Amino acid sequence: MRINGKVVYQNLGPGCWGVVDKSGKEYRLVNMPEQLKHEGEEVSLIVKEVDDMSMFMWGTAVRVISFHTLAP
Repeated sequence: MRINGKVVYQNLGPGCWGVVDKSGKEYRLVNMPEQLKHEGEEVSLIVKEVDDMSMFMWGTAVRVISFHTLAP
């Protein structure tokens, strides 16, 4: 699945990174690449939805397959 959106940091417990797409849907990246950890960065991702039992009650859990940043 392809996601285009903005990188966000959620300050929940120890904190987690994710992406919010244009429609407002939230995705929690279980393997967030270090290169993308910049709040507000516009990104395009290819991801796969995963079952992830986590303490974070935010977003749909996905695993990043590939990514790139989008120019403003």
